[in-house]
Amino acid sequence: MKRMNSFSALDIINRVIDENVSEGDICIDATAGRGNDTLHLCKLVGESGHVTAFDIQQEAVESTKQLLEEHGLSHRADVILKSHSEMDSFFEEESVSLITFNFGWLPKGDHNIFTRKETSIEAIEKGLKLLKNGGIITLIIYYGRETGYEEHDALLKYLPSLDSKKYTVIEMPFVNRSNCPPIPIVIIKDNI
Repeated sequence: MKRMNSFSALDIINRVIDENVSEGDICIDATAGRGNDTLHLCKLVGESGHVTAFDIQQEAVESTKQLLEEHGLSHRADVILKSHSEMDSFFEEESVSLITFNFGWLPKGDHNIFTRKETSIEAIEKGLKLLKNGGIITLIIYYGRETGYEEHDALLKYLPSLDSKKYTVIEMPFVNRSNCPPIPIVIIKDNI
């Protein structure tokens, strides 16, 4: 078994993504940010797969497009200037293998612009319908600073309400780290 050398929330989520995304998969990066997750997914889905990334900030869309261009992978992705809560207008139900979210703010961006509980929960609900059986949603909840705890609290209250006959939800908080450590979460759509 390969050991993890680090244990950040991103390391944990990337390992889940690496083990569950294959050539030909359709994936969504629900919060494009600087494009790192979009790029990661583009490498995994190969020539026969596709990634669609969403963000509400033009700066994030441009960053993501530039990163994909630098790596020669622009043809594997669409980067859309829209809220993740609108993803259902781009996909049919049960057509997506994996959706990844990073809740919070744009890295090295304006911390006064951040994801909000209303659209984040709506996006998760829509994403669950888009997932294939056995599909996965990964979440990292970044909180504190300007965003406070409103979205954090709402998400951690909402996720346990998901039907346990349809979904498995795994929360992996860092219990001995200070300063609001990000929380990695995995939702698996059980084969029904």
